[in-house]
Amino acid sequence: MIDPVSGFCYPASWISACTSVEAREAVKVGLAVLTADGTIRKRGFTTGTTAAAASKAAVLSIKSQITGTVTIMTPVGIRVSVEAQGVNGHGISQKYSGDYPGDVTAGITFHASATPVANGIEITCGEGIGIWKRKNPRYQIGSPAISPPALSEIQNAITEAITEVGIPGAHVIISAENGKAIATHTLNAKIGVEEGISVLGSTGFVEPWDDHLEETVMERVSSAQKVVLTTGRIGLMHARLLFPTHEVILVGSRLGHALPIAKGEVIICGLPALILKYINPKFLDDSGYDSIEEMIGTDEFDHRSDESLSHFCEQHPGVHIVLLSREGSIIKEAP
Repeated sequence: MIDPVSGFCYPASWISACTSVEAREAVKVGLAVLTADGTIRKRGFTTGTTAAAASKAAVLSIKSQITGTVTIMTPVGIRVSVEAQGVNGHGISQKYSGDYPGDVTAGITFHASATPVANGIEITCGEGIGIWKRKNPRYQIGSPAISPPALSEIQNAITEAITEVGIPGAHVIISAENGKAIATHTLNAKIGVEEGISVLGSTGFVEPWDDHLEETVMERVSSAQKVVLTTGRIGLMHARLLFPTHEVILVGSRLGHALPIAKGEVIICGLPALILKYINPKFLDDSGYDSIEEMIGTDEFDHRSDESLSHFCEQHPGVHIVLLSREGSIIKEAP
C-alpha cells in the first residue's frame, strides 16, 4: 500500500497490524496516515482546501441551497468531501485539522460571497485574510497571502461550481472569521504578513503529528542506509527526483531529532529557511532582513550561507546539504 499524498510505501507488517477495514481504506485514499502499530492518524484539510470549499458552496448556492459537503480537488489530485453550507450566494466552511492538535488555525471559519459576472473568475480577499506588507521574492506588496497551490485549488473549485450552476463567471469574496486575531498565533508577522491569516496548502491536507507518529518517522530514519532528510512537501517532491536511490523522509522541524540517529549516506535537502535556521540559529542576526526568503539572491545570503554550510559540514563530516529553490533547482550545496 502506497500513501497517495506522500508516496511512502507502507511495510507489510504495518498493514497487517491494522485490522480495521475502514481504517485501511482511509489510509488507501489519503485521508489518514498508518503507523507501525497498525493505528491511524487522520489528516485534516488546509486553509486552502477550506477556503475552496466555502467558495464552491457559495457559487453552488446561487442555484440551490447547499448542506452537508462539497467535493474539492486537492493540489495532489485527490478529490475529497469537505463540510460546507451555502445559501443565496453565501458559503461557509470550518477548517478540520484531523489528528493534529497543534494546528493554530483549527476550526477557523471561512466565508465566501458569490455573485454572477459576465465572464471568468474574480477573487477578492476580505477581512481576516493576510496581506503582504513587506517585499518578498514571490509576492507583491499589498497582495493577499494566498500561496499559488491554494489559489489554484480555489480557482478550480469555483470553475467546477460555475459549470455546474450554468453561469459564465463569478466574483467571489473570501474572508476568514477572526482571522486577524488567529494570525497573532502564527509566524505571519515575522515574514511580513499582516491583517490576517495566510491561505496555504501545497497538498491540500494537514499532516497529523504526535509523539507516536514521530516515533514512526524516526524508526524509518534510523533503519535507512541511504537517507535524505527533508523539511517540507516541496523538498520531498524534488528530493525524490534528485536522489531516487535514497529513502527520502519528511521530518519537518524535527530535523534536530532525526540527524543524530541517521546513519550511512545522509543528505539534508529542501528549501533554505528551516535548514539554515537549524544549522545556524543566528543566521539572520544583524543582517537587516526579517526572513531568509527575503535574503535569497543577495550577496549577503551568499556570504552567510556559504559560511554557515562550511562550518556545519566541518562539524558533521559525511552529511551533505542541498538547498533548493521552489522550482527544484539547486541554490547551494555542501560539502
